[in-house]
Amino acid sequence: MAEYGGSNIVKKRETRKPPLVIFGVVFGEESHLDYEPNSKLKVPQNDLLVFFRQMAVMLKSGVPLSQALELLAENMTNKKFGANIFDVSKRLGSGEELSSSLGNYPRVFSPIMIGLIEAGEAGGILSEVLERLASLVESQSKIKGQITGALIYPVAILVLAVTISLALLIFIVPTFDEMFKSMGAELPALTSFMLVLSRIVTSLGFIIISPIVGFISIYLFNITYSTQSGRKFIDNLVLKIPLFGDLILKSELASMSDTLSTLINSGISIVEAIERCINASSNEIIKIALRKSISLVTQGQELSSSLETSKVIPRLLISMIKIGEETGALSFMLENLANFYKREVEEAVTVLTKAMEPAVIFVVAAIVGTIVISLYLPMFSLINEMG
Repeated sequence: MAEYGGSNIVKKRETRKPPLVIFGVVFGEESHLDYEPNSKLKVPQNDLLVFFRQMAVMLKSGVPLSQALELLAENMTNKKFGANIFDVSKRLGSGEELSSSLGNYPRVFSPIMIGLIEAGEAGGILSEVLERLASLVESQSKIKGQITGALIYPVAILVLAVTISLALLIFIVPTFDEMFKSMGAELPALTSFMLVLSRIVTSLGFIIISPIVGFISIYLFNITYSTQSGRKFIDNLVLKIPLFGDLILKSELASMSDTLSTLINSGISIVEAIERCINASSNEIIKIALRKSISLVTQGQELSSSLETSKVIPRLLISMIKIGEETGALSFMLENLANFYKREVEEAVTVLTKAMEPAVIFVVAAIVGTIVISLYLPMFSLINEMG
């Protein structure tokens, strides 16, 4: 297998002066040669997308695989990822396969990616598989971005509402508390409650206990979610959240259909394809449904009938898969299903965003308005008594 500039790169590594790094800021020219391969490195999906796209183009242009990897490592903006790719090129030069070389970086290249590349090497269609991988990464990144975008707005507004409420309770309400004490007037129940809440929030015990309670809650959640029963309970609860649960389910189905279509198109068996979909899924309920389908498929049942036992998989998906199996166009039908659910996710995100705007504004106005009204109620009572 051809090497590209191997001796020059080794020489550069020996004579090169690494750039100065201060508090994470790099001063000087940065290169992939400044870093050692890191098997624990996490790589953004955009970098993976560019990597697969450029690899496919280079292979179609006739560039040898090892040389293509060295060129990519040299020109990547993510130099730490470039160091890993350069290590892969060296492993290829020593006789390893691309799939096994990439398998040394499991946090970068998922089992689905490794399986597809392995199938591409076996079938002599590596460049086509890399293009499919790029499309798969792109679609999954887009879906993830849409879900994140739908969640950011309400979370940001909720944080803002809590911040404003705490600011009122800490800085504004105590001044009214002193004034009400000097007046000696009988306070309404809402005002009394708000004053008590302000005293709790400004107390030393609350400042000490609230972070401890927060850390304990996060710890208990992580412990619960690390168990299979806890993960099943929480993921099932997530799918039942109004509006958001349906959105998350559709995104999972879009990703599953897209992945299955890509794997089957690459010549991977249906059982192995489902196994890799299990690894790619982030919801335990979907994983349980796929595990049950594997056991039934290995017994001779079709994929559509094996999915019928699950309550979470929609009838539409099962019916479309059944048509694909009967017509011998399963991968084509799965691709259409993936496109259908992607459009559903986009529409759901649009509807959810529009619906959340007035709802969130109403919640913020209700919280702040309740605090303000509670402070002015005694004044209204005092004015009535004076009248």
